[in-house]
Amino acid sequence: MNLTLEVWRQKNREEKGKFVSYDVHDIAPDASFLEMLDVLNADLVRKGEDPLAFDHDCREGICGSCGMMINGRAHGPQRGVAACELRMRHFKDGDKIVIEPFRAKPFPVIKDLVVDRKSFERIVQSGGFVTVKTGGAPDANAIPVPKQIADAAFDAATCIRCGACVAACKNGSASLFVASKVTHLALLPQGQAERNRRVLNMVATMDEEGFGACSNTYACEAECPKEISVSTIARMNREFLYFNFLSRE
Repeated sequence: MNLTLEVWRQKNREEKGKFVSYDVHDIAPDASFLEMLDVLNADLVRKGEDPLAFDHDCREGICGSCGMMINGRAHGPQRGVAACELRMRHFKDGDKIVIEPFRAKPFPVIKDLVVDRKSFERIVQSGGFVTVKTGGAPDANAIPVPKQIADAAFDAATCIRCGACVAACKNGSASLFVASKVTHLALLPQGQAERNRRVLNMVATMDEEGFGACSNTYACEAECPKEISVSTIARMNREFLYFNFLSRE
């Protein structure tokens, strides 16, 4: 496959970026999208040019670091996969592919396609955890959890913090990300002790970081590589309203 890439290049946070056109040749249809970018970078290095900066780690759809906009969609045209799992067979020979970083105020561009997602980490640090002295590992069946609840908690816990939900949302909302963390722990026995502080602190930090409000467009669910349901946002809203009311009593 021969392709034309329109790629966002930006040297650092301070300088303005722009789209630069590159041609790549002989790309195998079964190659991953990131492997195609590797081919581009190898060619740029041979020419003595600065290679394209993009985040990646596991390349297995687990770490969530590979987030980028591909033809206007977070992680590209295929549903339920991260950019690293996207295969080039989903494009056609001769296609023009536009690649740019996630666009959101709380995700400032560091370089090229790399954005700073520390805002997510600060939200998690504000309450997305369970504080316990674990000691030795307990038996798996020490605290029975009904399968339906365990499945729902697991589905919410599959969030990989990639930021696709924010990039896809016209408001730049992080509600699906925060809701996945709140839902995961709110459903399990281990998460009950800090349940009230968790949702109040995480929602407050989300607002402080500058993320927008949810307006129920469902774009986050459509672009989430783990296909997390917006029903988690409804649960987060119920949790927040309930505990916010109690805190004012």
